[in-house]
Amino acid sequence: MSEERKPLVYPCGPTPDPGAAVEVAPGVLWLRMPLPMSLDHINLWAVRDDAGWAIFDTGMHTPDTVSAWQALLAADGPLGGLAITRVFVTHMHPDHVGMAGWLSETHGCELWMTLGEYMNCRVLVADCGRAAPALGVNFYRRAGWNAVAIENYRLRFGGFGRYISTMPQGYRRLRDGDTLRIGEHEWQVVVGEGHSPEHACFYCPALQLLISGDQVLPRISSNISVFPSEPSADPLALWLSSLEKLRQQIPNDVLVLPSHNEPFKPLHARLDQLHNSQYRAVERLQQTLLEGPKRAVDLFSVLFKRTIDDSLLTMATGECLANLNFLLHRGQVRVSDDDDGVAWYHSV
Repeated sequence: MSEERKPLVYPCGPTPDPGAAVEVAPGVLWLRMPLPMSLDHINLWAVRDDAGWAIFDTGMHTPDTVSAWQALLAADGPLGGLAITRVFVTHMHPDHVGMAGWLSETHGCELWMTLGEYMNCRVLVADCGRAAPALGVNFYRRAGWNAVAIENYRLRFGGFGRYISTMPQGYRRLRDGDTLRIGEHEWQVVVGEGHSPEHACFYCPALQLLISGDQVLPRISSNISVFPSEPSADPLALWLSSLEKLRQQIPNDVLVLPSHNEPFKPLHARLDQLHNSQYRAVERLQQTLLEGPKRAVDLFSVLFKRTIDDSLLTMATGECLANLNFLLHRGQVRVSDDDDGVAWYHSV
């Protein structure tokens, strides 16, 4: 049986409620925080450190998340009243970094991130209160957005920091290939790209665990998007390359600890599924463009099963453009702009 066809196994039992914990390996706890969106949770991980607990990812800064953390940190809570020693963040998205400042300040501990994630987060948080730039307006207009969608973009702009507590002014830098001693075990840092600029995964050979963040998820695919700040980017190629890097560096039989859904194995079967599913999506785009030129917004139904409403429009546009840019960079489609500045993609 090919790796892709092997079923995934979920060996860790029921998911923890917010404020509770489930042990997935000696000294490693599975925590879960609520999210105010359709993807309604994020998994966090607590690893026993010498003087307390090292935390991997933090949740969004919301009242519900603060309450859950207070329950975890209580003297009679799942963390045994011990301090947080270090805060590790896989990447900059608000559900991962949102409570990092709160935890760091509360416990006087350092934030550990890669340079690309920390600096990009600081830049996006600084957009709070600013007007939407012409660069962004033109980017989404070129993708085929109508006037109502553009106005909604203007109204929402600068909201990235809404669910992020004050970011620490300093941090400890994570680099690809770093080895970290956490408690009794060593963890290796494996950096990937595509979903975010410099996403850190963490592998413990002794415990056979991989904290995968959003790079590898068991039931959904990572969002891979192009944004106005880098309109010609090819993040899909970076993500596919990062999946191959994980295949080469991480054994198949690790227990994968993802940010969403449940811990699972085997790793390589899921990598095959993600790789092959993505190439099938690209092929569907190519076949659709044989029917005639299309705008990015015309192609949503080719990539997504659900209807794309206003709340999903930015994500869907970014992901569609990532697929189109992947084809553009390989000379498999071409693009031309009409008199209104809207991009039309053509089969080659």
